[in-house]
Order: sequence, then C-alpha cells, then structure tokens
Amino acid sequence: MPEPFAPRRAAGALCAALLAAAPLAAQTNPALPPPPPPLSARPVAAAAAPSGTRPLSLDEALTLAEENSDQVVVAQAGVMRARGQRLQAASQRYPQLGATASYSRALASQFSSLSGGSDTTTATPGPTNCGKFTPNPALPVQQRLDSLEHAVDCAANSNPFSSLGSLPFGNKNTWSLGLNLSQNLFAGGRIAAQVDASTAARRRADIQLASTRAQLVLDVAQAYYNAALADRLVSISEATFAQAEETLRQVTLAKQVGNQPEFELLRAQVTRDNQRPVLIQRRADRELAYTRLRLLLNLSADAPLALTTPLNDAAPVPVARFASNPNLLGDTVTMNRAPVRQAAQTIAAQEAQLKVARAGSLATVSLVSNYGRVAYPGGALPALGDFATNWTVGAQLSVPVFTGGRLRGDRMVAEAAVLEARAQFEGTKQLAVLDTRNALLQLASARAQWQASAGTVEQATRAYQIAEIRYREGLSTQTELTDSRILLQQSQANRAQAARDLQIAQVHVALLADLPISIGQASGAAAQQQAAPQQTTPQQQQPAQPQAAQSTAAFSGAGIVP
Repeated sequence: MPEPFAPRRAAGALCAALLAAAPLAAQTNPALPPPPPPLSARPVAAAAAPSGTRPLSLDEALTLAEENSDQVVVAQAGVMRARGQRLQAASQRYPQLGATASYSRALASQFSSLSGGSDTTTATPGPTNCGKFTPNPALPVQQRLDSLEHAVDCAANSNPFSSLGSLPFGNKNTWSLGLNLSQNLFAGGRIAAQVDASTAARRRADIQLASTRAQLVLDVAQAYYNAALADRLVSISEATFAQAEETLRQVTLAKQVGNQPEFELLRAQVTRDNQRPVLIQRRADRELAYTRLRLLLNLSADAPLALTTPLNDAAPVPVARFASNPNLLGDTVTMNRAPVRQAAQTIAAQEAQLKVARAGSLATVSLVSNYGRVAYPGGALPALGDFATNWTVGAQLSVPVFTGGRLRGDRMVAEAAVLEARAQFEGTKQLAVLDTRNALLQLASARAQWQASAGTVEQATRAYQIAEIRYREGLSTQTELTDSRILLQQSQANRAQAARDLQIAQVHVALLADLPISIGQASGAAAQQQAAPQQTTPQQQQPAQPQAAQSTAAFSGAGIVP
C-alpha cells in the first residue's frame, strides 16, 4: 500500500506543477481583490489612502460635528427662548414707561354752531364800553341814570359766549405729547411665581442643551468606530478571500499533477465561493458606515475620508471638554442624570404655575401717572408757548368678581399638571436606575471581551506560525494552513469588535450624567421633558453595523467554527 503522504516527493511535484501552470495562476477576477500577498501571521495593514482623501481623527470629528449639528442649534434656540421668557416675566416688577405723540386736524367741529358757522367759538360783538357798573353818588342824577341804563343794555345785548372766544375749542390743529407711567404695587404673588416658572424652564433648557451635546458625542464616536470597524472587517475579508483564491490555485495545480484528490479541489472551490458574498457584504457595510459618519459631520455623502484614530487602542476617548460639568464626568448617581434633573425642574415650573393660578383670584394694585403737553395752534405748526400741561397721578385696583368658573378651572389644570409632573419624576428615576445599571454592565462586559480577545489573537497567531512551518516541512496540507489563517483572521475580527464595543461603552459611561435615558420605553410626557426622541442602546442603535455575531456567521459559512 502506498504511503498516505510523501513529503519530499509531493513538494517536488508541486514545484513542477507551479512552473508548468504559471498562465493559470495569472487568471484573476477583475471585480475581486488582486492576487494575495505572501502568507504571514502579521495583522492586516490598512491600504494607503488615495490622493484627495481627508484625514480625520476622532477628536476632529467630534469638533466638526458640534460646529455643524442641527440638533445643537435647536437646543441653543431653546435656551435663548427660555431666557427671553424669563426676561418677560421679570419685567413686570419694574416701572413701565411709554411716550406718545399725536397730531390731528379737525375737518368739522361741533363748536362751529355756537359762532354762526365759523370754525372757532368767536363771539358776536355786543355793545362797546361795557364794564362793571359801579354807582357813584358824587355824579349828578342824570349821569347816574345814564350809566345804569347803559349797564342794563350791555347785560341784555351782550353775547353769553364772548368769554369763550379765547379758548381752543373747535380749532383745526391739535398737537399732543405725553408720558405714561405704570408700576405694579401688589399682584398677589403672580409675578414672583411667573419668574420662578420661567427660571425652571431656563434650567431645563440648559440641561437639554448639555444632553444634546453629550448624545451627539456618543453618536459621532459610535459612527466613527463603526466605520473603523467596517474598514478592519473589509481588510480581513479581502485577505481571507485572497487566501481562498491562493488555496484554490495551489490545489488545482496539485490536482492536475495527481497529488490532490477531487474532494480537496471541491472543498477549496466552495470555500472561495463562500467568501465572495461575505466580501461584498463587508464592502456595503463599510460604505453605509462612512455615509452615516459623513451625515453626522454635515459633509458631502461622497467625501473621501481616512480615519486616523486606531481602533485597537482601548484608551478612553477624551470627552472631558464636551461635558457640561467636569465634576459629573463619569458620575453614575441617579439624581445627577439629566432626565431626572429635567423632571425635577418640571415639578418646580408646574408648582409655580399653580401659584400663578391661585393669584388670579386676588386683587391687583398698580400706580398710574400720565403727563401730557397739548397745543391748539392757529397754524399747522405750534410754537413753544402754545403748549399747555396736563399731569395726573392715581392708583388702580382690579378685583375679579365673577369669571364664570375660569379661575377655578385654571387652578384645577395647574394642580393636575403638578400631580403629573411628580409621577413622571418617580418614573424617570426608576428608568434612570435601570439605564445606569445597563451602562455599567455593558462596560464591564466590553472590558472583559477586550481582555479575552488579546489572548485569543496570540494563540491564533502562534497556531498559524506552527501550521506554516508544518506546511513548509511537508507535514500538513494546504487546507490545514488555510484553516489556521482563517481562525487567525477571525480572532483579529473579534479583537476589533471588542475594541469598538469597549470604546463606545467608555464614552457612554463617561457622559452618562448628561445623556438621555437609552433603555426602556419612557412615557410620552417624559420624552417631551427631554425634548429629544428616545435613544436605543449602542448595540441596538446600529442594527446594520457589523457585529461579532455577524462576523462569526460569515466565517462559519466558509466552514470554520471559531
């Protein structure tokens, strides 16, 4: 019976077959990667970036995203709106002063009938030399009688409106200048309550801005590392496909010289064909990951990027400059979570609104003063001496007597809002506890996987080195060498996946105090408090991104079980 394997004879036959079938080795598929490099246990290196590609580090991506984020602009507008509302509420504490100026021209006047149809109240001339009658005993009797008769004639024939001739009634031109002053003296606590409500709304808007920035940092970091992971998986898939091509070529040559059975050839062909859809899917995943990253950075969908931050570096991402409060960096206390703080501010705002509703039943007292200057010139423009002064000062009291149940309805609505806010606060605390526990468990799991993957890569590297030596010495087959290479690449893929998961988990925990709740289904009102849509966990947020399970399934399709 012949020997199952003759090392030297098989090696000589393979060398002769390689030289005889050189044209066959040159046949390649233009749609697939170029011929593979020599086998090596070194990690797969990234290809050189083409000209015109923009280098992009993670820190640069975070800065660029914050400068061009629409969500941050919306949150900043909310802060500006809240500050404006507080100014509106606080302005009621101070005097309100306004100035007025007016001019009017009379086209017809009711006083014209008193003067015979003239435009002004000019009296009809009566007897002349009419004065006050004073008896004078020193005068003769005849003169005293004449003087008495003249006084009676003046009294009987004089115009009764002759004294109004110097007044401005019915004049065509009227100029008026005035100042109006009002000051609230007592409002039943309504103004103070409105200021408290607007202050709570402003604090809630500030928390929302910090939460939006933190969520943006997490999203950008996740998109960046997803793109880096996709790059890594594409490189591994390309190397795996190239190895499958090389194996098929060598097995084909060995089959032609009679050193390999048809079974080995079929197995090599199936392995190569199974790697083709995996490579196509990896390239599609990479393009999708890069597109998501470009959209977050507000870049063109086709902008070429070259990621410079290494994926296999498990050092924490420097996110301290993106935290709203450095003291809360990495804080996991439930009461310091942004949704819980927002819910507390919502309670304060609703309680202040309840005070406003109750103050509506009380009286309000205000001081009012009006100062005016009025002129009725004969011509179009007045002179400085034509103006007369009119100045009044008074107090105004307003008491609601009957409102048809409106005030009672306002109080009921405000009380219901307070009860709802308190219930939402308790529910938000429970969700925050669960979300915090989930984030810490994810970090611990990601760190354990990262540490375990390091030993797996070392073991797979050592196993491949042994398989390569065995193959050179003729002690093993090409299939064994290929399997060792694929297992090494699988361990490298798992290592890259573990690095990505660890980085995302570290960023998540570091910014946990400012991040919205990302686990469970919060109520609709709680979502309105956060002013942001509910987020999913990092593993659920990117379902189309390459995951460790997907990588395992892809390599299992090639006949390898890690």
